[in-house]
Amino acid sequence: MSHEMFCFQCEQTAGCSGCTGKAGVCGKTANTAKLQDELTGALIGLARAADNTAPPKEADQLILEGLFATLTNVNFDDASLRQLTQQVREVKNSLSPLCHGCTSQCAKNDGYDLDSLWTENEDIRSLKSLLLFGMRGMAAYAFHARVLGYEDPSVTSFFYKGLFAVGYDGYAMEDLLPLVMESGKVNLECMELLDRANRETYGIPAPARVSMAIEKGPFIVISGHDLHDLEQLLKQTQGTGINIYTHGEMLPAHAYPNLRKYPHLKGNFGTAWQNQQKEFDHIPAPVLFTTNCLMPVKPSYQDRVFTTSVVAYPGMVHIGDGKDFTPVIEKALELGGYDRDVAMTGINGGTSLTTGFGHEAILAAAGTVIEGVKNGDISRFFLVGGCDGARPGRNYYTEFVKQAPKDSIILTLACGKYRFNDLDLGTVAGLPRLLDMGQCNDAYGAVKVAVALAKAFDCSVNDLPLTLVLSWYEQKAVCILLSLLHLGIRNIYLGPTLPAFVSPGVLNYLVEQFDIHPVSTPEEDIRQILGQQ
Repeated sequence: MSHEMFCFQCEQTAGCSGCTGKAGVCGKTANTAKLQDELTGALIGLARAADNTAPPKEADQLILEGLFATLTNVNFDDASLRQLTQQVREVKNSLSPLCHGCTSQCAKNDGYDLDSLWTENEDIRSLKSLLLFGMRGMAAYAFHARVLGYEDPSVTSFFYKGLFAVGYDGYAMEDLLPLVMESGKVNLECMELLDRANRETYGIPAPARVSMAIEKGPFIVISGHDLHDLEQLLKQTQGTGINIYTHGEMLPAHAYPNLRKYPHLKGNFGTAWQNQQKEFDHIPAPVLFTTNCLMPVKPSYQDRVFTTSVVAYPGMVHIGDGKDFTPVIEKALELGGYDRDVAMTGINGGTSLTTGFGHEAILAAAGTVIEGVKNGDISRFFLVGGCDGARPGRNYYTEFVKQAPKDSIILTLACGKYRFNDLDLGTVAGLPRLLDMGQCNDAYGAVKVAVALAKAFDCSVNDLPLTLVLSWYEQKAVCILLSLLHLGIRNIYLGPTLPAFVSPGVLNYLVEQFDIHPVSTPEEDIRQILGQQ
């Protein structure tokens, strides 16, 4: 390709077709995009070299780290990407030492040039992109579980299988479609693994009301998704006088008893990830990024951003595997925080948020839910969730929730909930109308609730009074969608735009097989869902 770069893996991609200039809309440079492509090609080479072998644990870890590092808004640092790519190549060479230095192009262990993807016909390219981007999202879930000591060999082995398929030129559409659906199945297993890892480590989530006020004195804001990093930070800040505030997808951490027991885990700072450049402006505290959702750092707060794990940004202090957060703690004490209590609000003016309605909490109220549906008190369930983003039109989800029938229940998860999670929607049948089920990592819980309700009503999930209204932004949303399709769930409403990497042919297949609907307007979509003319 003749472009300086080409990237179309996220929802905000330029012109709904692809970022091709000196930098992507996400802020990564053309050179960073090239290095991420080279890393992906090296991972495919590793998968080739591991074919018909038992790769070492080091290879498994590099597969997860490498895929995770190429997610949108994770790694902007060219030096760390080069280092990771070199590590991948070294392990690849160790798996086939006799091939090292061979100039023959046998494709047994050589890397893959992602530009080759563009020589494929558009449907093959689309399916390979679905597979690759879905694996990038799934790698994030597998990474979080692995940090807590939980692994599933079948999940790990699929990454090798999937990467090999992306680099294989002999597949037709009928070969790739089953692989894409299989990735949805494996991702469901991966999300179940992470669900178990989190609960066995941190306890069963319980509903919690979280303040958005920031108390005076030194504090640290922690963003991302990694609960292990949060726990380590809480332990290291005990007795220091420093308060900890979650940001973005860290909000559901307040629901876990083994995290909530720390009294200096105080509340939640700000709103969704895409507002960070405004909300972090001159913040008198450090911010620690543990996973994706890092935006290009502005000068007004660049001296107080820290990264860890797979996240990296040029010029920022990176906390290594030892998880010694001393530099973050010292910066918090140096900056001192606010000199008075500061009131913050959500997007709609609310001052507190409720989270922690995991599948255990909702299923504990299953009797009330079932009775409410049967006697007509509850008309419908809407799962309104997914990734948030900056593209105009995302107020669709706020308006949808506001206009949903007053006797309906809104389930939500992931950062898309920040569009409406500070609204007071009242109650129905004695239950809160808005139930926050957690992070995007907790999507398995929504599936578990749907399956349990279908069993209780003796029907299929598609026959429940349940509609999924999803917002997508990055690759974790892709793998969740593939899991829903694997389960055969139909009539999903998807927006705010359709993925640029889905070709017309593949889109037609998805519409015909699963009746996926692009969102239109809240009024029209609600009328259609409710069968109103």
